[in-house]
Amino acid sequence: MKSYLTRLSLLGIVFLSVQTQLKAQFSLIGQLRTRTELRNGLGNLPVLNAPRAAFTSQRARLTFGYKMDRVTFGLAIQDVRVWGQDASTISNADGNKLMVHEAWADITLLNRADSTIATKAIDYLSLKIGRQEMVYDDSRLIGNLDWLQQGRRFDAALLKAQHKGWALDLGFGFNQNTDAFGVAGTYYTPANVPTSALSTQNVTLAIPSGFLPTATKGGAPVVANAVSTNGQNQQFKSFQMAYLTRKFKQTKFSALVFKDDFQKYRIDSIGSATAGYVYGRRYDVAGTNSRVTYGAMLTGQLGVPAKPTQILWQAFGYWQNGKDRDGLQIKSAHHYGANFMIQKGALSAGPGYEILSGNNDATIQAGQTSRFDPLYGTPHKFWGLMDYFYAGTGSPSGGLKDAYLKFKYTGKRLSTTFDIHYFALASTTYNKMPDAPAATPLASKLGMEYDLIANYSLNKFTTLEAGYAIMNGTNTLEYTKQGTMNQKDKIGTWAYLMINIRPDFFAVKK
Repeated sequence: MKSYLTRLSLLGIVFLSVQTQLKAQFSLIGQLRTRTELRNGLGNLPVLNAPRAAFTSQRARLTFGYKMDRVTFGLAIQDVRVWGQDASTISNADGNKLMVHEAWADITLLNRADSTIATKAIDYLSLKIGRQEMVYDDSRLIGNLDWLQQGRRFDAALLKAQHKGWALDLGFGFNQNTDAFGVAGTYYTPANVPTSALSTQNVTLAIPSGFLPTATKGGAPVVANAVSTNGQNQQFKSFQMAYLTRKFKQTKFSALVFKDDFQKYRIDSIGSATAGYVYGRRYDVAGTNSRVTYGAMLTGQLGVPAKPTQILWQAFGYWQNGKDRDGLQIKSAHHYGANFMIQKGALSAGPGYEILSGNNDATIQAGQTSRFDPLYGTPHKFWGLMDYFYAGTGSPSGGLKDAYLKFKYTGKRLSTTFDIHYFALASTTYNKMPDAPAATPLASKLGMEYDLIANYSLNKFTTLEAGYAIMNGTNTLEYTKQGTMNQKDKIGTWAYLMINIRPDFFAVKK
């Protein structure tokens, strides 16, 4: 009996040891995130007397990780949908929203801490390759757009180096629609193209490969905002990136150079006189339009960390040149700003100001643009929760000035934020309504937005988040976003309730 108990104890020790080792090597994190929204003017001012929209969306994600001495592997599978979007019983024709969000491997090439690697040229070097999230600094220009249920990911290769406190990432991506079997060239159609569209004669026409339908003559757009980038359906053909960072005591410095290349196109149409026409862009022109974004950010902290009062500050400046996706020459496009937060105990408060340049109607020349495009970041985080700017509904061509004041309370379980934004045009924009005199500038004020969020932690894996936002807009906002005046309700509102459950399946209960 004693021998049996001894063997059983040893078996238990071995089991616990194996379990600990497996936990160190494997990770498995789940996520179920539902968000119920009540919309009445999200992204654009609402139509007068229009009813509110209500729905619930859901993300289900499973993230698997594996780590060995010189290889780290990640895989994230997710399903995104709106409740009721599918019938309770669906056919194969209905399709699904299941997709691979991430699938990557990070291979260690050099590591000074690893005695089995003879070369000690630098402290650390690895290659991360595959479908992956890319998040740099505060996600202002490059981020995973996690607020959207579908998120954002990149198909890319990253060479990541570290040496004497410096870190350098070199990135590269090259996109194609297919494997080009039986197709010559590497032309790229940069959108999720519909398979068919209604023509000017209300005839359904099949969309051929390489053609992006944007409009029917005199009709509504087939693909709205077909050549925009951030948060919309445009995709670069290729990109090259360099990101350098280092921390000096309580200050972090980072610099970014990001070049993205867009496939050139020509205006074309499909159809016939009897079937009608669909108008759009044909992506079969050799070459690309290349844009370069470059700049730097400083983030720091004043005060002794152990003291109750801290000042967190940030300053940044970025510029763009080259040609945009439509081949326009970029002239003096810039984005800069600064902010700080005074933090005392659980309370924080502070102001900020930033500018994103736009086109000045008084000085802009044909074939030029001064609009700064904030690349592939998270607009929802910076320019108002209601996504009026640089998100899915576009942004005024005159750019944006954003003066804001932020308040935050952080408790053990409950945290709240309250933000006030004053939005205005960054450049002169003319009123081109038929009844307006020529060269009449619009008032610069776009509106005031008020955003309130509350987060409550139910347990280790579950959080509740509720938000409410109001946009008090102007005729300038209506005109620059929707091309009308005095036809929209100037007050937009939005509310949501989100439940986020993230279980760690390998977690051990204490």
